[in-house]
Amino acid sequence: MLLSGCDKKPAPAAAAMQAMPVQVAPVALNPVPATDTYVATIKSRRSATMQPQVDGNLTKILVHSGQAVQAGQLLFQVDPLKQVATLQSQQGTENQKLALYQYNQAEVERQKKLFEAGVTSKQVYDQAVQAFENAKADYQSSVGLTATQKQQLDYYQVRAPFAGIVGDIPVHIGDYVTTTTLLSTVDENADLEAYIYVPTDRAGQLRQGLPVEILGNDGAVLTKSTINFLSPEVDNGLQSILAKAPIPRTQQMLRSLQLVNARITWSTAPAATVPVLAVVRVGGQPFVFVAAPHGDGYSAHQVAVTLGETFGNQYPVLSGLHPGDKVILSGLQFLQEGAPVKPLG
Repeated sequence: MLLSGCDKKPAPAAAAMQAMPVQVAPVALNPVPATDTYVATIKSRRSATMQPQVDGNLTKILVHSGQAVQAGQLLFQVDPLKQVATLQSQQGTENQKLALYQYNQAEVERQKKLFEAGVTSKQVYDQAVQAFENAKADYQSSVGLTATQKQQLDYYQVRAPFAGIVGDIPVHIGDYVTTTTLLSTVDENADLEAYIYVPTDRAGQLRQGLPVEILGNDGAVLTKSTINFLSPEVDNGLQSILAKAPIPRTQQMLRSLQLVNARITWSTAPAATVPVLAVVRVGGQPFVFVAAPHGDGYSAHQVAVTLGETFGNQYPVLSGLHPGDKVILSGLQFLQEGAPVKPLG
C-alpha cells in the first residue's frame, strides 16, 4: 500500500479557455445629422373641387373614381331640357327680329330712291332710316342674348379643368344637385408638396433649403427634397409653422392627401458611431460588447450605451463609448462578460 501510494501523480491543471475569434470595428467619428421627424400631408398643387354651376337633376356621370381624365373632358351633365327650351325660344325671337331688320334695310333703300327721285319727302325717308336703326339694334341685342343662352347651356356640363385623377363620386344619376353640391374632385398627381407643421420651438432653426426626407411607414426613404416655403404666420390651433417641400415629379409612390413622415435635417456634426450590427438589447436597454485588453489578449466587456436615431447602417453614440474602442460585430449571441476573444478586424 505504501508503494502504491507513492506511485500516484497530481491531476493536470484545467486547460485555459480558448479565445473566440470575433470581427471588430473601431468606434469612429462620422458626420451625424441632427434630425426631427414630423407627420406630413401630401397635397397637390393643382386640385379642383367639381361643383355644378346650375341647379337640376343629374342625368349623366361619365367617369368613375380613380379615372385619369384630360383637360376639358366631360365628367357630369345636369338635365339641360329647360335651358334647351329657353334657347330655342330665344333663337325663334332672334329669327323674327332678323326678318324685321332685313325688311327695314330694304325699306331704307326703297325710300332713299324715292326721296332722290322727289317722290317722297325727307321726313318719310328719315322715318325709314330710324326704323332701320331701331330694328338693327334690336336684332343685335337678340343675337347677344342668344349667345348668352348658349353659354348658359354649357353650364349644365361639368368638365375637367386640367388633366388629373378623379376622386370619390358621392352623387348618383337622378340626384337633384345645386351649386353647392360636391360632385367629385380632380387632382393632378404630378406636382405634389409635403405640408409639414413644425413646432414653434424650432422657429429659430427653421429656414428655406433645409433637407427633408419623406419616409414610408416602414421608415424607408421614399424621396428627398428641401424646404422651399415657410408660412409667415403661426397656426394658432397647432402652435406650429407650416413648411412646404416639393415632391419630385419622378416620384410615383405618393398621392394627394397621403400621410407620411417627414424627417428634417437641422445640422450635421462629427460624432462617435457604431454599426447597427454591434448593438444588442436587453430589456430594451442597448448594449455593445467591446474587445478590452486583458493580460496578453482581449476579453469581451459589455457596455451600456445611449444611442441616437439610426442613419444608414450606423447608430450615433451619445454616451458609453469613446473613439478608438473596438466594438465586437460577430458572435454576439455566444459572448459573455469577461469571455476571452481574439479580434480579427
